[in-house]
Amino acid sequence: MDERTKDPLRILAPNPSPLTGPGTTTFLLGGRDVAVIDPGPDHPGHLAAIAEAGQGRISHIIVTHAHLDHSAGAPRLSQMTGAPVLAFGGALSGRSPMMRRLADEGVGGGEGLDLSFAPDIVLRDGQVIEGDGWHLTALHTPGHSGGHVSLLWDDQIFCGDVVMGWSSTIISPPDGDLADYLRSLDRLAQHQPRRLLPAHGEAITDPQARLSDLAAHRRQRSAQILTALRDGPADAASLAARIYEVAPALMPAAARNVLAHLLALSDLGAVVPLDVLGAKTRFVSL
Repeated sequence: MDERTKDPLRILAPNPSPLTGPGTTTFLLGGRDVAVIDPGPDHPGHLAAIAEAGQGRISHIIVTHAHLDHSAGAPRLSQMTGAPVLAFGGALSGRSPMMRRLADEGVGGGEGLDLSFAPDIVLRDGQVIEGDGWHLTALHTPGHSGGHVSLLWDDQIFCGDVVMGWSSTIISPPDGDLADYLRSLDRLAQHQPRRLLPAHGEAITDPQARLSDLAAHRRQRSAQILTALRDGPADAASLAARIYEVAPALMPAAARNVLAHLLALSDLGAVVPLDVLGAKTRFVSL
């Protein structure tokens, strides 16, 4: 790896799926000090490939968020290399007060959470991580998960799952928060990056257009939900079946996205729940 270049080494984990696309991309950055960003799943072959590419110089293991396809391999890679693991926190860190309340009230979620994950070093928003010839700035970018961080690297951003190269990201309450997500899109846009480097899919070379499109997509989805509720009360699953055109395997994820919209609309007073908040709660528009 040439630390003078602007292209980190990419190693694709063998975990393709409807939700991960081609799989989780692990990035290696640096020469004498190597940062590993998102070590991925606990897959021996993948972790061996990372260690081999690091050539004994891995100094930092940075996890954007505690989902199994990003963080599960971190403890084993740390044992293999001696490098500490850095992250914003564990799987439940960074949740907004509303999402903590929903979790306490029993709103289900937790898809893919790595509940055993605990970093050696807890990152703060704005904290700089440095190695020989490189530095990264941690940006707290919740929305997909409460403890998600993106990493500003000169004029590029490693954006984890906030932005993906092949699809929009799932927002599944109480781990995901639509209001936080939209604020995170705005924050990434304010940095005016030249490229976004997502953990799933290819690099995004027109970041402003992509970020704008993602925000517009969420606004359009909210409008669809409000229109559908004119026909009467409905829950997230029934609304998803009416407004999404996806494979059956993706319908549960679609329903979680709809729930995120319903909760955000409820917080704004545009819809009202007819029962205690939960995945099966019916909502009515005002």
